[in-house]
Amino acid sequence: MKHLMVLLGLVALAVPCRSQDGSPANTPQEPDPAREAGEEEEDPFYKNPVNKLAAAVSNFGYALFRQQSSQTPSANVLLSPFSVATALSGLSLGAGERTEDVISRALFYDTLDKAHLHSTYKELLSSIGSPAKGLKSASRLVMERKLRMRITFVNELEKSCGFRPRVLSGNARADLQEINQWVQQRTGGKIVQFLGEIPAELSILLLGAASFKGQWATKFDPKLTKPQDFHLDEDRTTRVPMMSAPRAILKYGFDSELSCKIAQLPLAGGVSLMFFLPESVTQNLTLIEDSLTAEFVRDIDKQLKTVQAALRLPRLRLVAETRLGEALQAMRLQALFSTPNLSKISAKPIRLSHVYHKVAFDLGEDGASPVFGSETEAARLNFPIDYTLDKPFLFVLYDNDSGTLLFIGKILDPQQA
Repeated sequence: MKHLMVLLGLVALAVPCRSQDGSPANTPQEPDPAREAGEEEEDPFYKNPVNKLAAAVSNFGYALFRQQSSQTPSANVLLSPFSVATALSGLSLGAGERTEDVISRALFYDTLDKAHLHSTYKELLSSIGSPAKGLKSASRLVMERKLRMRITFVNELEKSCGFRPRVLSGNARADLQEINQWVQQRTGGKIVQFLGEIPAELSILLLGAASFKGQWATKFDPKLTKPQDFHLDEDRTTRVPMMSAPRAILKYGFDSELSCKIAQLPLAGGVSLMFFLPESVTQNLTLIEDSLTAEFVRDIDKQLKTVQAALRLPRLRLVAETRLGEALQAMRLQALFSTPNLSKISAKPIRLSHVYHKVAFDLGEDGASPVFGSETEAARLNFPIDYTLDKPFLFVLYDNDSGTLLFIGKILDPQQA
């Protein structure tokens, strides 16, 4: 596992912020997540087995995101890696020792108690499955036509991961309808068509799907949502519906090494959304992407400062469909696609042939408590922070209790399908 080797601290900038004409801006000094050399002591948070497992699965998610983002540098990337990790974890139940080790390394299970791994995973699934969190996650293994599976694997998979494998019947139309209906039901109707057709030469299809319909802890006033320019790059803009909260309360910091403004906003149900906004307009977000780990995000979360801000961000209603086979193979999982030992699933040689992922993310003005203050009220105040997501940014959605990464996005264009 790639550990965060340095301490993330928030310190005030050495000089006050300045306006474009060089005069001191009417803002306070911004906190700065500067890193200091040296090893960190283990956070007591990770002594809890569920939290430690959540960190491992999340680090898999960040690694998967980096791989996919590097393959599509000029497009949005939206993933719910937990659904993929759950299916991979389930697949490991049917693997021989060497193949199981391959999956375990990819999922960062190296430092975990393997004797209780799958029972802990079941506990993690339960903890983030609360309807209040707004996440609906679906994982499944679809097996080749009329494969005879070992009943011990089927039972253990359902017990530990909460789903049963699907064996193709050979009736393509009926198989397609059943799979799509299953995903639609598991995602609360948000993903209507997961597959357009049954893939050719299918041995094992790993299916990961998820939907998120979130609510802010404090809702936005829909009357303040207006079209506004979003800078796609230095030369191009597009108009997007921009939500506005003139007197928002959020957690904030500026990271001088990443050259980005970080803001964290709470959502209903015990989840949080963290935004990473580069200072300049750029579609190259790899410096930020390379820093993301479960431990790094937790350190930031603990050290950001609560501020009042004039907040503007796009309404996010996104759907993304991704083939993840190439990205997983780049994460040293090639053996799963060639000649893995999956003898605990079936006596017949089988392999991972397809990895399909589809997600829907919906976050508008809705909130659990009354709207942020009005423009009239804001006019009487002097706001220390302006936070406007009007250029490419990253976001991370995570569960507060366990730290589990639920969704991650690179948004180069909020209007991009």
